[in-house]
Amino acid sequence: MIHIEGTRLRLRDLKPEDLAVYEYWLHPDHEWQRMDGPYYERPTVEQIPEIIDRLRQSISRREHSAQPPAHVVIAERAGDAFLGQVNWYWISQETYWLAAGIVIYDPARWRKGLGYEALGLWTQVLFDKMPEIARVDLRTWSGNLGLMGLALKLGYLEEARFRKARIVDGRYYDGLGYGILREEWAARYPGGFVRALEQAQDQS
Repeated sequence: MIHIEGTRLRLRDLKPEDLAVYEYWLHPDHEWQRMDGPYYERPTVEQIPEIIDRLRQSISRREHSAQPPAHVVIAERAGDAFLGQVNWYWISQETYWLAAGIVIYDPARWRKGLGYEALGLWTQVLFDKMPEIARVDLRTWSGNLGLMGLALKLGYLEEARFRKARIVDGRYYDGLGYGILREEWAARYPGGFVRALEQAQDQS
């Protein structure tokens, strides 16, 4: 179970009432799909009801785990509206090497600092709840300027650039890897990320 409060957002588990909104954003031709791994295959319209049904069933049988869930909802603190998701997955479970991801679905919510808060909260969750990990990665492509800037703003470093590794709309783009070490995160946010948000809010 996850419930983390930021200053404008919270990270929490998926609820049944989120599913209608999520189903809407899964349909093709939304702008977020052109940014979030557009080289990957998306579910068809016919497959979406099955995805939603599986999620509904998984919510009803959710079990407690020491690890964070693979997918967590980004919601507004005021009103608890479903805005997007953060996630994590193993790159190498044998060496405790994982990557995180983020998507905020509505383009009207982009470039307002919400991604910074959500991914910062999530990075803190991963370090706090998974003491075995030494680092957190982000993977993206050179057409996603927003995520590239967000990674650097949070203190992630560009560690890998695979030239001409992704094809989008018939054009080659680079594949990118960003990472931050546990000690780098702790030095950048010594009181934790929530405290950094609160301090920034006090100074504004």
